[in-house]
Amino acid sequence: MRLWRVCRARYAVEGSSGEGARLYGGRWNRKGVPVIYTSTSLALAVIETFVNLEPRLRPDDLVSIALELPDRLASQHLDINSLPANWHRSRGEALRHFGDEWIRKQKTVALYVPSAAVRGEWNVLLNPAHADFRKVKLDKPQPFEFDLRMFR
Repeated sequence: MRLWRVCRARYAVEGSSGEGARLYGGRWNRKGVPVIYTSTSLALAVIETFVNLEPRLRPDDLVSIALELPDRLASQHLDINSLPANWHRSRGEALRHFGDEWIRKQKTVALYVPSAAVRGEWNVLLNPAHADFRKVKLDKPQPFEFDLRMFR
């Protein structure tokens, strides 16, 4: 399966280690837990990046990174029915617990989680500490620019 990330160029290398998520935490992980956030399409990765920008900030140093998750690798889908009501409006501890427990158990290299930015779509968490992570192939980062109309 093809996965995507969009990030600032200077963080492209860290993007394959989960370091940013380890330092700051995220919707699906606590601080201290390395996780790589990816999306199932470039369009979703762009939206996920856009909703996390400071208002009116148009970064000029973005890259897109394609990743190839081999189909033969075991992955897991988070059951959306197991999430708290209004999960998409929160970055609460309950959500971080799901991701942290998945990392701790080390059963799969990938966990599909629902997107809060585009309900009905899926993001994929990757565990850089999992033995199978070395089988995930990362392409060379490519320059990326948002359409100017997104910042009017």
